[in-house]
Amino acid sequence: MPIEVRKLSHIYNEDTTLQMAALNEISTSIQDGEMLALIGETGSGKSTFVQHLNALLLPTSGELQIDDRIIRANEKATQLKSLRKKVGLVFQFPEYQLFEETILKDIAFGPKNFGVSEEEANQLAAKYIQVVGLDLSYLEKSPFECSGGEKRRIAIAGILAMDPDILVFDEPTAGLDPKGAKDMMELFRELNQKYHKTIILVSHDMEHVMNYCDRVIVLNKGKILKDCSVKEFFKESDLLYQLNIDPPSILKLKDALRAKGFQIDDDALTLESVAACIKKEVRS
Repeated sequence: MPIEVRKLSHIYNEDTTLQMAALNEISTSIQDGEMLALIGETGSGKSTFVQHLNALLLPTSGELQIDDRIIRANEKATQLKSLRKKVGLVFQFPEYQLFEETILKDIAFGPKNFGVSEEEANQLAAKYIQVVGLDLSYLEKSPFECSGGEKRRIAIAGILAMDPDILVFDEPTAGLDPKGAKDMMELFRELNQKYHKTIILVSHDMEHVMNYCDRVIVLNKGKILKDCSVKEFFKESDLLYQLNIDPPSILKLKDALRAKGFQIDDDALTLESVAACIKKEVRS
């Protein structure tokens, strides 16, 4: 289910003294099965953009097409329930959305809201609690007894139980320890590769972007500054510094080696490939 975005703009508080343009004529496309990173400074328009993908926000001008659904400016959006079933938006702290007395009820809530029987909804809860790496014993627990990382997995299981084709994660590893963050990213990769979900990841963590994503879109002041493959994006660190984003450690290492006079290939993005460049120079 590809996404086409055509000259999409969004203005908050339009025609008031507080008017602010958050997006300015953005045009791009997102293909089925991509694992896409959306990055940029705070205030660049990332969260505004992703909230258009399931019509939590509507365009001020322009349009976007998701499968056969077109959402245009100045047209009332209809059948939003079906759209929101196709595009699952997971906010920065999805665990705050947990509210039922048991995890089973929390995960089953979404499917039941879309007309699934209670029996089938419970079966979906049993399936997806295991997909997110927790065992069936969790289903009878209260979500409020769980750790922060477990709560996040439970909230994601609730989204997955509605079987969206596209999953949008807004800073999904915020507040997690390094192991929890790595486990979360491994889960997203599995959802992408095994379950064929399109993943859109809003993130400031460039290690995650480099190691898990295929493509990067950079937003800056409501416009697309760069749209390219991950490999192309991480050839140089200059843009990241300009955007006040901390580069991944491998780029910092390359910059330090180049400052010492080493010639490091632009395409060297692993320790092994950087070591090979050093070895080549030492031998020559």
